[in-house]
Amino acid sequence: MSAGIAIALRDPITNIIGWLFILWRSPFTVGDRIEIGESAGDVIDINFFKFTIMEIGKWIDGESITGRIIHIPNGKVFIDNLANYGRGFKYIWNELPILLTFESDWKKAKEILHNLSIQHTSQVSKAAAKKFQEVSKLFMMYQPNFKPKVYTKIGDSGILLTVRYLCNPRKRRASSQAIWEGTLEAFEKEDNIEFAYPTIRYYTQGE
Repeated sequence: MSAGIAIALRDPITNIIGWLFILWRSPFTVGDRIEIGESAGDVIDINFFKFTIMEIGKWIDGESITGRIIHIPNGKVFIDNLANYGRGFKYIWNELPILLTFESDWKKAKEILHNLSIQHTSQVSKAAAKKFQEVSKLFMMYQPNFKPKVYTKIGDSGILLTVRYLCNPRKRRASSQAIWEGTLEAFEKEDNIEFAYPTIRYYTQGE
């Protein structure tokens, strides 16, 4: 009987211990955006046996809210990997890959993208640099370059320019949209910059 009771109460006891761990170590609190196992979302409640998140992602692009509420046992904090988007540093890096044709003026395109990224993220970079000074007192962290940067790479169908910049986790989609719209408007004015797409070229001998 004792063995049966112990097996039956194993999960509830684990969840209560998980609840105590969450209160003691504070890996996350209500309001944080987290990812645990295959689920991600904003924490909206924590109780004895489970915590509740408002789901993001899945079939929705840009980590937007899906509208589903997920209840996760507290014991999962001992089993699954846990990522907290906002604890400590409060910013994440985002990247936008932009593929141009080989014939495009990639240097001019790179300059345009760099100016756009600075225009839309300069305030975030300054705030992130200030926040990092506070976080570095709590964690051993290597100080990165907070300024946006554009990387160049040769792809199969063209020249790949990747914009890397800092953003607020909850404004990732909005920041991507702002940079993309600015890119479309700027490239539309240039005759020697074109977007690339997968193509097949045939060559006949002698032509």
